Amino acid sequence: MEKACGLDVHKESVFACILDEQGKKIFEKRFGTLTPDLIALRDTLVEYGCGRVAMESTSIYWMPIWHILDSDFDLTLANPYFISQLPGRKSDAKDAQWIAECLQKNSIKRSFVASNLLQQMRQFTRQLRRLTKSKVRLEQQMDNQLQRCNIRFSNYVSRQGNNVSLRKIIKAIIAGEREAVKLCRLVHGRTRNKYGEQVITDSLSGVIHQTDVEILIQCMEQLNLIEKQQATCLYHLEELANTHFAEEISLLCTIPGVKTFSALCILAEIGNDMSAFPKATHLVGWAGLRPRNDETSEKIRSRKILYGNKYLRQILIEISWAAARSNKSFLGRKFNILSKRMLSQKALIAITRKILVIIYNVLKTKQSFDTNRNMKAIKA
Repeated sequence: MEKACGLDVHKESVFACILDEQGKKIFEKRFGTLTPDLIALRDTLVEYGCGRVAMESTSIYWMPIWHILDSDFDLTLANPYFISQLPGRKSDAKDAQWIAECLQKNSIKRSFVASNLLQQMRQFTRQLRRLTKSKVRLEQQMDNQLQRCNIRFSNYVSRQGNNVSLRKIIKAIIAGEREAVKLCRLVHGRTRNKYGEQVITDSLSGVIHQTDVEILIQCMEQLNLIEKQQATCLYHLEELANTHFAEEISLLCTIPGVKTFSALCILAEIGNDMSAFPKATHLVGWAGLRPRNDETSEKIRSRKILYGNKYLRQILIEISWAAARSNKSFLGRKFNILSKRMLSQKALIAITRKILVIIYNVLKTKQSFDTNRNMKAIKA
C-alpha cells in the first residue's frame, strides 16, 4: 500500500488525515477553507509524500479544494452514501481517517467529476433554470395583481406568462389606459371570437389604483431584466456548445423528444466522453434512475429510484413526457403499453431510463439514433 490522505470537507474547515504504507496515522490537522489555508494543505501533502487523496462530495464545498489539489495529486471524489460509517462515536478526525482507510484499501468507487468546460456549461444551464423559476413567480405575481383589480382576462388564456395579449394589456395599463373597450382591442382576434367580445371586455373592467400600477411597473422591470439575463446565458451556452459539441448536439437531436436546449443540458451534465461510465447501467445509476433493491424475507420493501443527478433527471423527465405524448415514436407506444399495467409515473420513469440508455449508446458510438438499428442496444 502507498500513503493516502482522507479529507473531511466542511464549509469553513477541512480535516486532513494521512496514513503511511502500513495504514498507521502519521498526520492529522484541521485546515481552513480560505485559499492560503488550502495552499498550506497542498504543501503539507507534498511534504509527506502523499500521492492519493480522497474526499466526500459535500455540497459544493469540495470544488475549490479539488481545483487546488487536482494538478499535484491523484484525487478521488467519493459519494458519502457508499462510505458511510456504522453508527457510534463520530468526529471529523474519525471521518477523515475512515476515508483514508477506504482509499488505501481501494474500496472507494470514484464519482464522475466534470471537466472545467462542462462545469462552465452547467453554471449556465442551472442559472437558466433558476431564472425560469423567477420568471414564473413574477408572472404569477402580476396575474394576482390584476385579479386584485378584478381584471380576469387570465381566465380566458391558456398561457398566463407568455401570452402576448396579456403583456400588451399590462403595458397599456401601466401607460394609463383604463377603458375596457380599448384594452379589448389589444386582445388577439382568436381569443375574442372564442369567448365573445363582450365577455372579454367585461373581464378587462376593473378598479385600478396607482399602487397597483407601481407594483406592475416593478414586476415588468424585473421580468425584462430576467429575460435579458436568460438571453445572455443562452448565448454563452450555445457559444461553448457549438465550439466543442456541435456533432454531439446534432446526434442527440435525432432521439425522440430531444431538442437543441435539451441536448445542451444533457451534454452539460454528462459530457460526450462515455469512458467514465463502463456500461449504460452505470450512467443510469449515476443519474438516480435505477430501481432500489430493498427486499427482506421474500418481501419487496421498496422499488423507489435512488438519489442521483437531479438536474439530469429533470431534463430527462421533460424529454420523456414529450416522447410519451407522441404516437409516432416507439417510446410513445411503449409508454401506452406500460401505463396499462402500472402507474403512469412509474411508466414515465421506465421511459426515462430507456431514453438515457439511448443517449449513452448514441454518444458512445457517435452514430445518430435509428429505431431499427438500435433496438438491441436499447434493451441493455
